[in-house]
Amino acid sequence: MPAAKQLAEALAAADTAAVAFALRNDAVIVPLLPVDGLAQVRVFRASVEDPFTLLLFSSAENYVRMLPEETDLRVLRYGRAQLVEFMEKHLDTLGTVWFDVAGPHPMQADPVELLAALTL
Repeated sequence: MPAAKQLAEALAAADTAAVAFALRNDAVIVPLLPVDGLAQVRVFRASVEDPFTLLLFSSAENYVRMLPEETDLRVLRYGRAQLVEFMEKHLDTLGTVWFDVAGPHPMQADPVELLAALTL
């Protein structure tokens, strides 16, 4: 799967405006649950009391870097419309969004602020 090059460059520059631009105009790699049937976005949380964290990636390789022991890591490339649709549907359960959380250039975002940037 092709990497999200614009996003990778924006993260490397630690430029939040460029990250928003990349998400509006290019793509992002979204992890999926390893289940048969309809693809479902995989979200994470530290404990059942915590809100969910949406992890987004500039490449499938960066997702693998985060979970090197797992063997069935699935991803999709999401464009702006798909990401907006997911975030609007699940905004009340998301506590944070991380990009490339295991590196090489991690960045954190507030879900409400990210959704606002996507819908400009």
